[in-house]
Amino acid sequence: MSVPATEVPNKRKRGLILLGTAVVVAGLLYGAYWFFSARFYENTDDAYVASDVVQITSEIPGTVLGVRVDDTQRVDRGQSLIELDPADAKVRVAAAEADLARAVRAVRGLYAQADQLRAQVQARTVELEQAQADYARRASLVSDGAFSGEELAHTRDAITRVKSALEGAHQQLDATTVQIEGTTIATHPEVLSAAARYHDAALALRRTSIAAPINGVVAKRAVQVGQRIAPGTPLMAIVPLDDVWVDANFKEVQLRDVRVGQPVTLHADLYGGDADYHGKVVGVSAGSGSAFALLPSQNASGNWIKVVQRLPVRIALDPEDVKRHPLRVGLSMSAEIDVHDTSGALVSAAARAAQPVEQKSAGDDPSIDERVATIIRENSRPTVVAARS
Repeated sequence: MSVPATEVPNKRKRGLILLGTAVVVAGLLYGAYWFFSARFYENTDDAYVASDVVQITSEIPGTVLGVRVDDTQRVDRGQSLIELDPADAKVRVAAAEADLARAVRAVRGLYAQADQLRAQVQARTVELEQAQADYARRASLVSDGAFSGEELAHTRDAITRVKSALEGAHQQLDATTVQIEGTTIATHPEVLSAAARYHDAALALRRTSIAAPINGVVAKRAVQVGQRIAPGTPLMAIVPLDDVWVDANFKEVQLRDVRVGQPVTLHADLYGGDADYHGKVVGVSAGSGSAFALLPSQNASGNWIKVVQRLPVRIALDPEDVKRHPLRVGLSMSAEIDVHDTSGALVSAAARAAQPVEQKSAGDDPSIDERVATIIRENSRPTVVAARS
């Protein structure tokens, strides 16, 4: 049975109408989806895990006696990493301790000298008063012939001599007082200078033991036992994997509605789609990667091609997610920002949610101050000299 020729175009027409209707419906559905949902999300797979990389270096030169850790090993803050030969540092500490004790005793001598000179001034003052009294008494008796003119002249010369001795004692006392005026033994400049040298030597000794400044995992170990190292030489690195973040590189056209504090959903290629990470936007970079390149683009030359730039967006991760599914620096991530709420700031006031990495200063060791105080106290005690029989 043959099909009428007029029915073939009708079937084709109905097919095209159905196809067009399906396309229109699909377009409307997608448009509704985009309007009500998709336009409030920005995503990228150009994202990577980042973290602090704390370089471990030596502050003093020395020979490595021991390396206590190795690559991939987890370390805790304060754990010993490297031991340097302390022999030279111990010698300098002993010499500095002796210098400090010597300085304390020298300053004690200045205080004793000042007391001695005050006694001399007092004695010379008494001698002057006696000489002046003798002169006055003899002068009143010269007319009676009880004393000769020559004896009176000798008495006058004695007054002059005692005055000179008294003036000399005053000068010596002033010179000594200038060196100790307004100070105690502990605050005297000579003692403070010797104490500073002891501090320097003690810090050098303490720095022969290099400890971990933070919790983390050891990476890039380059130091070996027996190696002679110089200050500032990179020895190893510690990466605090408990405090990682993600740098997601979004196209500039995607950042119009991105604000600080917006929620982010992330996935790591390491775990595929089996691990969800939750985070929030904490800041947007101050410039694109090309702006900070060694040779930035010079678009004013006239010979250039416009390329859509990408800006790094820093995303803080939920610590519990990181604890359940540990990450490593440099791993690839995909990120999707929910931009429904645009009330947040464009520029971050705080660079990171956690506390910044800090290392305690070696100069904060109270045991060094205690040792200095002990040396000063022991050498400031008055010495009891046994009387000669």
